[in-house]
Amino acid sequence: MSTAPVLNNVGFRLKEIVEAHGDQTAIVELTGTSSPARHRSIDFATLDRDSDRIAAGLRSLEIPAGGRLVLAVPPGIDFVTCVVAMLKARLVMILIDPGMPREHLVECLSKAKPNGFIAPPNLQMIRWLMRRRFPHSRYHVVAGRSRWWGLPTLDAFRRNDQLRLPSEGGLLDDQAAIIFTTGSTGPPKGVRYDHRQFWQQIDQIRDRFDLRAGEVDLAAFPLFGLFNCMMGTTTVFPAMDYTRPADADPDHIISVIRHWNVTRSFGSPAFWNTVASYCDRQDLSLAPLRDVYSAGAPVPVHVLRRLMPRLADGGNVWTPYGATEALPVAAISGREVLEQTADWSSAGKGTCVGTRFDGIRWKVIEICDQPIESFDQVREVPRGTIGELIVQGDVVTREYVTRRESNALHKIRDGDRWWHRMGDVGYLDDRDRFWFCGRKSHRVVTSNGTLYTIPVEAIFNNHPRIFRSALVGVGIPPNQQPAVVVEPWPGKAPVDDEDWNRLREELLELARQHEHTRNIRRLLWRESLPTDIRHNAKIFREKLTKWVEQQL
Repeated sequence: MSTAPVLNNVGFRLKEIVEAHGDQTAIVELTGTSSPARHRSIDFATLDRDSDRIAAGLRSLEIPAGGRLVLAVPPGIDFVTCVVAMLKARLVMILIDPGMPREHLVECLSKAKPNGFIAPPNLQMIRWLMRRRFPHSRYHVVAGRSRWWGLPTLDAFRRNDQLRLPSEGGLLDDQAAIIFTTGSTGPPKGVRYDHRQFWQQIDQIRDRFDLRAGEVDLAAFPLFGLFNCMMGTTTVFPAMDYTRPADADPDHIISVIRHWNVTRSFGSPAFWNTVASYCDRQDLSLAPLRDVYSAGAPVPVHVLRRLMPRLADGGNVWTPYGATEALPVAAISGREVLEQTADWSSAGKGTCVGTRFDGIRWKVIEICDQPIESFDQVREVPRGTIGELIVQGDVVTREYVTRRESNALHKIRDGDRWWHRMGDVGYLDDRDRFWFCGRKSHRVVTSNGTLYTIPVEAIFNNHPRIFRSALVGVGIPPNQQPAVVVEPWPGKAPVDDEDWNRLREELLELARQHEHTRNIRRLLWRESLPTDIRHNAKIFREKLTKWVEQQL
């Protein structure tokens, strides 16, 4: 094999890890919640060998380099092995949230125009029944022990030591994946990922957080731990429903942490809220867990305050900030939040997401709902002024490959490079930290000025009975009417109209104490707010707005 693919293909970075840590456990896949000892596992050398054979097996089907395959394999050994194999084979993996509503899922996959599917037998059956939606799909591989209509299987590829990969060169700008956005602010869009973005993500995350080989990671959100194997980190996949992280069994999670000596873990704020609440009730430690990473939405201060004392000595909670189109962009530690920014956030100043990663450029520009064709049309705002955030760097993707009309609204040409419009509003402080104030599309434009979700909601969230809240706008800008929907803590919901009226007046009194909330009059409550599938944290405000309009 020539050296070109090794130098430019992310998948071959695994071989460097094998040279130093070949016999170290690479992946642990828990097979049930009854015992953390029930598992399947492979070491780095086996992962490298199996991914080589699967890569060669895929190309033996005469799938051309750049062919698109839907990777519909549950988190675990097969998932990671297939990711590495497809990278090595220079095939494009299509990744999508399995919990996405069926109508969105099928539509997204159809628009991605896959050339085939790697999936368990049951999903291969569904794919076959819906084959008219996938006219370009010709190459199909079964994941798992069962065969289906004579299709090739991953296990058959693993056993065939005669398969060889074509000796081909590759470029960092070759396409590696299509990853879909959550769709929390519109229809999900397929984002093009090249080897360059993956390569830089590994380096940036490793260097910023000082990640070292030999650590053990609990993957409560599989995509974040996708490249643990490229860092020499053991990945443990717990037995949980990854489409509902808030419903994870905390007793199982804690037992896995202890049994496998987990030192770090990534999970959504909703996941860590569940675990931290359980630890509080049972007075349990999470040691040896030292570093927690959480993203998808700002991590509430109450989660940080409960979680951090439960970590091993010197432990911290880190919040990487970014988006499917640009990750990572910035990060902040829980310690910095509690010691420096929490009071400002509770006063409605926004949520500080920290300082930018090396290699990221960012600017806050005037808010604009129209396309910006070139960088010379950008108007930067002064520090401390709320605007929309744009970013540039090697981890920033350059285009959408489905719903391509979105490129005009989200990308700004700057010579031979591109800036990405994050769709977030906020401001930079005098330490070059970004303060997130909400999504641009969620701002409420009234006759008295513009309201931003995070600063407004923080005021209502200060009430001891309120878990979280959501600002929505009724009507058409610039004459929208603001309304706030609150979700009480479990056990603290209003018991009758009189109780609600009392709570409502207390919330309005909080609002009157702050200039940016004193004109809000419309308050409603729900037992739970609709949230995204991926993190169980982002509020689906579009759905909520329709509900509010029906109530008023």
